[in-house]
Amino acid sequence: MANTNGSFGLRPIGMVGNERTTMGLTEYRIANANANALYHGMPVIPLSTGFIDLCGGAEGGTVGLLGVFDHCEYVDDTTKKPIYSNYWPGSNADSNFPIRAFVHDHPLQTFLIASDASLTDEDTAQAHVFANFDFTTCITGTTATGLSLGRLGVSTVNTTNTLNLRLMGFLYDADNSDWAAAGIGCVVRLNNHFNSPNGAAAGGTVSNTGI
Repeated sequence: MANTNGSFGLRPIGMVGNERTTMGLTEYRIANANANALYHGMPVIPLSTGFIDLCGGAEGGTVGLLGVFDHCEYVDDTTKKPIYSNYWPGSNADSNFPIRAFVHDHPLQTFLIASDASLTDEDTAQAHVFANFDFTTCITGTTATGLSLGRLGVSTVNTTNTLNLRLMGFLYDADNSDWAAAGIGCVVRLNNHFNSPNGAAAGGTVSNTGI
């Protein structure tokens, strides 16, 4: 039976250890001239200009992830009315006002993400816990829902900690329990987090290109 999980990017689910689960958001800024769409559930990076952007080629692809984009607020350039949206469309903001972005940026935050392929069976999947993975399709999304299309790339599994995700376990539910199909709910945290004491910053070793 196919799993019901589709693509939704990263969804906050808890915290590592006994850390207080706040699910809190920190406010950042998107540059008015930024034409890159940012979707709910998409990982984002800090720029040397003081703004945030999608991961990838920006800043050489060597910036630790800041966190996960939740929503934004801006003033529409045509209607001059405030817009509250779960994604930034990449245009049409009044440059006289800031584009306020809200990000899940705690380095110990855990997230739920769907697998992009089969994990074979439960025993094989369990053997991947604590391994590292990269995303697939993480820098795209859909305007119909505002959601990221990011998933966990099963084929990227490796021991190297320069990959963006560390698998911490699975969310077990009846509708997404077919290990032989894509859509298994994977619980992950972000590796090399920008806000962690040893997180990679500009010029660091973490790669966020090609994801």
